[in-house]
Amino acid sequence: MKKTSINSLLTHPNTLTLFRIVAVPVIVVLLLMPNRFTAFIAGLIFSAAAITDYFDGYLARRYGLVSNLGKVMDPVADKLLVSCSLIMLTALGWMPAWIACIIIGRELAVTGLRNIIAQNEMDVSASSLGKYKTGFQIAAIIPLMFHYPALGFDFQAIGMFFLWGALIFTLWSGTDYFLRFRKLLRG
Repeated sequence: MKKTSINSLLTHPNTLTLFRIVAVPVIVVLLLMPNRFTAFIAGLIFSAAAITDYFDGYLARRYGLVSNLGKVMDPVADKLLVSCSLIMLTALGWMPAWIACIIIGRELAVTGLRNIIAQNEMDVSASSLGKYKTGFQIAAIIPLMFHYPALGFDFQAIGMFFLWGALIFTLWSGTDYFLRFRKLLRG
């Protein structure tokens, strides 16, 4: 059996994906006791977890560490992290519930569509719109978690600005995904 160094364990793509999953309950617990400190720590943990989404894919492709577990768990970890964060922000009244419903609904609908696509052995790859959607969601959630004004910044207002962008890209990328799938079925 091959020994795994701490460094390789911490950089293995599946470990990074697992970190995102483990971060979710920590963020939830921190936001159950909202104050400047817990909100700030939750925002930092969310930020670190969001960064791992980029690195796990990069490492998997770069070093040939792509695995079936990673292919399944990576999108699950992403959806858990974003959905639970949005639910907590809604519960705190720091963002409108209807926006969280649209974003989470789109994620579930596209995940269902991807399952249908996989069963039919078709390929509808994510577009650049999906990357913008993810970027805006992360850019919205971090300041919304920080929430409290500090250092002259109104984090709530900054978060809401990016949340509107996230909503637009969420709807746009979801529509694009379904239209491309429909075109595949016809063609």
